[in-house]
Amino acid sequence: MSVTADTVIIGGGVMGCSIAYNLAKEGLKPIVVEKSDIGGEASGSNGGGVRQSARNLKEMPLAMESVKLYEQLHDELGMDVEYVQKGNLRLCTTEEELENMRKSVENQKAAGLDLEMLDRKQILEINPYVGEKVIGASYCPTDGHANPFLVTYAYYKRAKELGVQFFTHEEVTDIRLRKGKVIGVLTNKREIHTDVVVNAAGVAGREVANMVDLDLPLRPVFSEALITEPCSPLFPQMIGHAKGLFYGRQTVHGSFFWGGFVGTENFIYRSGKPLFHFIGPAICKMVEEYFPILKGLNVIRTWSGIIAMMSDGLPVLGFTEEVAGFVFATGFSGHGFGLAPIIGKLISELILDCKTSLPINEFCYGRFSHEETEECACKAEGACTISSAICPYKREWLKSV
Repeated sequence: MSVTADTVIIGGGVMGCSIAYNLAKEGLKPIVVEKSDIGGEASGSNGGGVRQSARNLKEMPLAMESVKLYEQLHDELGMDVEYVQKGNLRLCTTEEELENMRKSVENQKAAGLDLEMLDRKQILEINPYVGEKVIGASYCPTDGHANPFLVTYAYYKRAKELGVQFFTHEEVTDIRLRKGKVIGVLTNKREIHTDVVVNAAGVAGREVANMVDLDLPLRPVFSEALITEPCSPLFPQMIGHAKGLFYGRQTVHGSFFWGGFVGTENFIYRSGKPLFHFIGPAICKMVEEYFPILKGLNVIRTWSGIIAMMSDGLPVLGFTEEVAGFVFATGFSGHGFGLAPIIGKLISELILDCKTSLPINEFCYGRFSHEETEECACKAEGACTISSAICPYKREWLKSV
């Protein structure tokens, strides 16, 4: 069985669905291949943070633009995604954390972000439930959070309405090339003829890259999360730890979501795998110390997820010099959900026009494939790389639609 697609997107998470929607909005009919369920991997396991603060400064322009798109997402997709824009508090408990946070805040403010340092009195004016051990925090009033399940499903639903085909519980087994160019995708169920493949496979992004003889310094990182029984509204802010040990929010339904890595540092098997049953209790203990009012609140569900962590903590985006028609959109290192609207827009622009409205050259694959003394082809163009793109063909194709 064989079919034909303008573009094949590997991965049906929030990134894949956002890219599919943005391409379909411009008249293309991509196919999305997902080995499990839509949003069944990291997109359904994350905390839903939509933040600009505490990001690598290279990501800041993308994050700031993505927040603008989140503000319009309800109207754009025709679905309430439970987006709340009530700020983000990143809490400090030691002088060392405070000093590091002050330096970080100054750098982020210089990049154009609305961000400030708060003392304890100012924190309590925003959130009166913070525990006594907290002595300071950074605060970004334009940060927020959304429901990751609903955001992913909203993109999926609108993309499907626009003609995108989604093949779920179907696994990509190979990517076919001819003379260094993409000509198709093989799955365990069919062959798909295409000249553009988008690697939006998350933690499987390295495996997909290997199919075209490329490699990524990407490793899986374990994280655990939990949800509590609902309670009355207490605070709307997204919460983070100064060192990133835990994070959380109260949902619009009253339940609290908390997730993180605390606990993994003390309970490790010789194999290097964490003793998972310790992590949830460790998160709960830390949350109780930071928010004593939540002590005694029942946890009703826990789950774990795998983060696609890049060696430098930055995603890989764009075309490659090595394989014409192969596009990266993976390796978001645990903070991709908040970027989903802008990534969908930029990757769509790149496929259609060989250029993007925001530069993505800092995230090109060439930063790993080139020697330090070599100049990557994307530096002058903002996208890697114009010579490998086939968008002139796409423009001609669109004229006939």
